[in-house]
Amino acid sequence: MLVANSLLMISMPGGSEWILIILVVLLLFGGKKIPELMRGMGRGIREFNDAKNNVKQEIEEGMKEKEKAPTSQP
Repeated sequence: MLVANSLLMISMPGGSEWILIILVVLLLFGGKKIPELMRGMGRGIREFNDAKNNVKQEIEEGMKEKEKAPTSQP
């Protein structure tokens, strides 16, 4: 019961929490490092999306090949 209650108390940050998070990031990384950090995150997201699309495409091609293959019944 205690675990369920603690999970329910966790929620998305509100407006003031986001401002505090942004300020902490600015203090930790500095203004010059943030664009580099964002570029790195962008590359990571792009690579993830490319990999996801490749897997989706391979699955769709496999399904098409299975549909084209004649089914042999005894």
